[in-house]
Amino acid sequence: MDRFDIAIIGTGPAGVSAAITATIRNKKVLLLGSRELTEKLQKAHRIQNYPGFPAVSGAELAAAFQGHLAQMGIAITEKRINAVYAMGDYFALQSGEDMLEASAVILATGVVAGKPLPGEEELLGRGVSYCATCDAPLYRGKRAAVIGYSPREEAEAAFLSEVCAEVLYFPVYKEETALPETVRVIREKVTCIEKTEDGVAVKTAENGYTVDGAFVLREAVAPGQLVPGLETDGSHVAVNRQMEASIPGVFACGDITGTPYQYVKAAGEGNVAALSAVKYLDTL
Repeated sequence: MDRFDIAIIGTGPAGVSAAITATIRNKKVLLLGSRELTEKLQKAHRIQNYPGFPAVSGAELAAAFQGHLAQMGIAITEKRINAVYAMGDYFALQSGEDMLEASAVILATGVVAGKPLPGEEELLGRGVSYCATCDAPLYRGKRAAVIGYSPREEAEAAFLSEVCAEVLYFPVYKEETALPETVRVIREKVTCIEKTEDGVAVKTAENGYTVDGAFVLREAVAPGQLVPGLETDGSHVAVNRQMEASIPGVFACGDITGTPYQYVKAAGEGNVAALSAVKYLDTL
C-alpha cells in the first residue's frame, strides 16, 4: 500500500492552503474532500478581508483555489474519512472498507454544526454508526435508519437499501430527496436515539421507530470521534501555535481549531500546519 507523507482531511481554505504549502515542500500529499471544496465557501455572498481579493464572492474565491490546485497538480480524492488511527510511525485512515496510510495527518474538516443527538455518542458502536459502507454487512436483511444532514448522504442510504430489508431515511434539510422507492423517507425531526432490547429506537416529536441500527451521517465527524484519543476543547481540536494536536503527527487548522471562523485565518493556519507537519516528518 502506498503511504503518503501527509494526509489532509478537508478542502476548505485551511486544507487547500496546507496542501499547497506541503507540495511546495516536496511532500507526497493526499488531499481528501470535495472537488467543489466546501458548501460554506461556495455560498458565501461577499468576503471583504481576504488579501488580494477585495469584495470577492465565495464562488469566485473557490474557483481561484481550484485553479491554484490544478496549476500545481494537486488532486482532490473524494473519500469520506470515518476514523484516523495512530499506528506508531504512521496513521491509518478508514474510508468505508478502504484503509489509507500517511506519516502525518492534518485535520481541516471545519467545525461540526450542532450538538450530537441525545443518545448518539453513548450508543456509538452499540447500534449507532457513522459509516454505512463500513457497517452495512452487520445489518444485512435487517431494518436500519439513516439520519442524513445533507443530500450527499442519500447515496449511502441508497446503498444500504441494497443490503437491508428496510431503510428509513430522516432528512435534516429542506431539499427534495432523490432516493429509490425502497427507501422510506420520513420528514420528522429526530429528537433522540434510545437503546432497546433488540436494537435502537429513533425518536421524533411525533413517533418512535425501532430499528436494528441507526446511521448518523454528517459532512464532518466530531474530532474526538474521528481521531480516538485526540484532546479536544469542546467541539474544537486543542492545538498550540504550531497547530500541533495532542497526538504526535496530528495537526489541525481552520474552523476546527476555534474562532474566529474566517477564511483568511483558516488559510494562515493551514500554512502553519503544513510547515509543522514537514518539520515533524524531518524528525522521523
